[in-house]
Amino acid sequence: MGTPVGHPVEHPLDHPLARAEAEETASLLKAVADPVRLQLLSIIRASEDGRANVCDLTAAVGLSQPTVSHHLKVLTDSGLLTRERRGTWAWFHVVPSRLDDLAAIFR
Repeated sequence: MGTPVGHPVEHPLDHPLARAEAEETASLLKAVADPVRLQLLSIIRASEDGRANVCDLTAAVGLSQPTVSHHLKVLTDSGLLTRERRGTWAWFHVVPSRLDDLAAIFR
């Protein structure tokens, strides 16, 4: 959703949304409409190398591994996170362009 310098920024709510666009926007908002998911995003984004695994996140939010994994799946399915398997570990990274999409809804 990047806009070239000097060009006006088009905001998602500046025009009537088609059903597909409304559904996509609602899906993105639903993904972050949970305090645990917001915590997970912030923890991953603030981590030293910009990634985290389920074990790190489980301890940080104080929830069980299956619960954290569920929340990570929702965030991954919405495109806010990517998942990279390394051996037996899955590492999660924030997708900056999707954070930009989220921010653009409210500009």
